[in-house]
Amino acid sequence: MLAELSPALIAEVQGAAKLLASKQRICILTGAGISAESGIPTFRDKQTGLWQNYRAEDLATPDAFARDPKLVWSWYQWRRKLVADKTPNPAHDALAQWQQHAESTYQQLTLITQNVDNLHEQAGSTVIHLHGNLWHNRCSQCEAPYQDKSEGASSSKDVTNFDEALLTCQHCAGYIRPDIVWFGETLPLQAWQTAEEAAAHCEVFISIGTSSLVYPAAGLAQLAKQNGAKIIEINPDPTPNTIVNITLAAKAGVVMPALIKQVMTLYS
Repeated sequence: MLAELSPALIAEVQGAAKLLASKQRICILTGAGISAESGIPTFRDKQTGLWQNYRAEDLATPDAFARDPKLVWSWYQWRRKLVADKTPNPAHDALAQWQQHAESTYQQLTLITQNVDNLHEQAGSTVIHLHGNLWHNRCSQCEAPYQDKSEGASSSKDVTNFDEALLTCQHCAGYIRPDIVWFGETLPLQAWQTAEEAAAHCEVFISIGTSSLVYPAAGLAQLAKQNGAKIIEINPDPTPNTIVNITLAAKAGVVMPALIKQVMTLYS
C-alpha cells in the first residue's frame, strides 16, 4: 500500500503514524474534500442543469426559504438525488476501521464532520455532524423533527422519494425544511460543544479534506493547537496554515488506508 506513494509522502505517512500510535486522544475533522472523492460535488462547485443560474449561497439561507420555500425545497431534493447513489470511499472505510480498532485499545477517536452526507455512517463510523444531515428534515417553525411515516424505524434517511411538493408539520402546519445549518444560522449546540471539548483535550488533531480556514470549524484546530496538540493536515492542496505540524499532500482516499494500517500495526 505504501509502495503506491512517493518516497517523500511515505516518510511523512510513517512519521504521522508514529505520532498517532503514541497518543491516546485523537480528534478528526473532515470536510468536503473527503466526500468529493466519492463523487459528491462540493457546496461551492458551480450549479448545473436547471440550477446553473443560482448560487448555493443564495439558496441555503433562512431568508431564501421564507421567500420561496418551494424553490429551496426543490433544490435540496435535487441535491439528494445527486448524493443518493454515492458510497463511501477508502478514506471513509479506513476511518471506520480505525474507530472500530480503537474500541479494543486505549485510543479515543472523536470524528467530526462538516459534511451533510451520511457516508461516514455508511462506512460504519460514529460521527458528529456540525452542519446537519442532508437526509434529516425538521419544521421551519417549531423545529420538530420530521420523519416520513412510510419508512421503517431502522432507516437512516428521512426521505424516501424526491417529490418536490412541500411538506407540512403535523404539529404546527409549518413548512418542512432540511435539517441543515444554513448561512446565518448557528451550529447545533450539543454537537459544537462535543467538538470543542474533543479538540481542547486531544493530543493530535487531524484535518481531512478541509481548508481549516473557514470558521467556526477552523477554530477547532486553533483550539487544539493552543492546548498543546499536534496538527496533521491531509489535503491534496495544502492550506497556508502555519499551525500544521505534518502535511500529507494527497487525496484522503489514497493516503488514509496506508496511514491507518500503519497506525493499527504500531498500536496493536
